[in-house]
Amino acid sequence: ARQFAELQLTARLNGWTEFVSMQNHYNLIYREEEREMNPYCLSSGVALQPWSPLARGILAGAYRGSLEGGTTDRSTGQDRARTESLYRGEMDFAIADRVIKLAEERDCRPAQIAIAWLLSKPGVTAPVVGVSKVQQLHQLVEACSIELSVEETTHLEELYRPVDNLL
Repeated sequence: ARQFAELQLTARLNGWTEFVSMQNHYNLIYREEEREMNPYCLSSGVALQPWSPLARGILAGAYRGSLEGGTTDRSTGQDRARTESLYRGEMDFAIADRVIKLAEERDCRPAQIAIAWLLSKPGVTAPVVGVSKVQQLHQLVEACSIELSVEETTHLEELYRPVDNLL
């Protein structure tokens, strides 16, 4: 956040175009941006466009209980190494299990719950999603109409434990 603030100030002092959005790493199992970057962006009017909103499939149910539990070509293939490098939190799969369970209770997809949670966060305007099927994109658009209750949000968030910045 400090570096981003310096870039904004440099742009302002030189009459350059300032940033209007931040594409940061943010999702239910990686919430470190809540410490500094998200508050800075909110206070300075910068929109948030989180990347990896589904935690490379973990929050979409592509892994069941562990990285060894991959259920898609991507989650069992060479791409798994990138997922392993980004997601090492002790509660990642317990949180994902709560997303899956809530999706079952609401008769929707886990990815929709993960996106609905993200869209409920202040400043988030457009999560950067990756899909392999048009149907997945339609489902994620439907997530825009899902509103989570305070109790549901608390239940999804309460297991989170801070992690080191993995980047």
